[in-house]
Amino acid sequence: MNPLFTISSFNLKIIFGGRFLWFLLTSFLLFAYFVCNSLWLGELPTDEMMYSHLFFPSLLLVFYPATFGIQNDADNRILEILFGIPGYMYKVWLSRLVLIYALVFVMLIVYSLVAYILVYPINPLGMACRLMFPVLFMGGLAFYLSTVTRNGNATALIIIILGIAIIFLRDSFFRDTMWDISLNPYRLPENIHPVIWENTVMKNRLFLSIGALVFTLLALLNLQKREKFI
Repeated sequence: MNPLFTISSFNLKIIFGGRFLWFLLTSFLLFAYFVCNSLWLGELPTDEMMYSHLFFPSLLLVFYPATFGIQNDADNRILEILFGIPGYMYKVWLSRLVLIYALVFVMLIVYSLVAYILVYPINPLGMACRLMFPVLFMGGLAFYLSTVTRNGNATALIIIILGIAIIFLRDSFFRDTMWDISLNPYRLPENIHPVIWENTVMKNRLFLSIGALVFTLLALLNLQKREKFI
């Protein structure tokens, strides 16, 4: 049997195990609630509105598998088996992250298609691609923290605290700057030239991409310390 197929099948079972399907359902219901509430209040559907309504559901999709993956391995007593595989952190965990991000990307396209058919003619592929930048960043951060705490609940608590802190500090310090994780590329702020805004969006996407890469590499390095996890 193809080793790649074997690893992919194993990781898909882990990803779909536990509570991921509940997070998937919750994210879709949350997206539907945001859209219905906006339409009920009389807001005109736009690309900007659809991006903002898809932002939190997209993070919810990546939250569970990136946060609880290591704990699920420990609970299923397969973590020690994984450590016995040469280069396991690259063969298993890196491939699992790729599958997680690919799954989130597909689901975002599906959500966007639903919005396209029922609400507003957005570009599903373009919308999904733009949303993947914060998804990659938060997924990398959650994965890294899970290798530090080695506990899904502790990681989730840290992520929630960080999220609340970002919400409170955003308007005062980094709203609509390159450091704004929730920056909406479809929204042109008042008194900002379109060229300057486009440059800010590009820097923001670069910041999120580099951050996702750094967090992922740090997490993989942490996974080399076998004695911390067993």
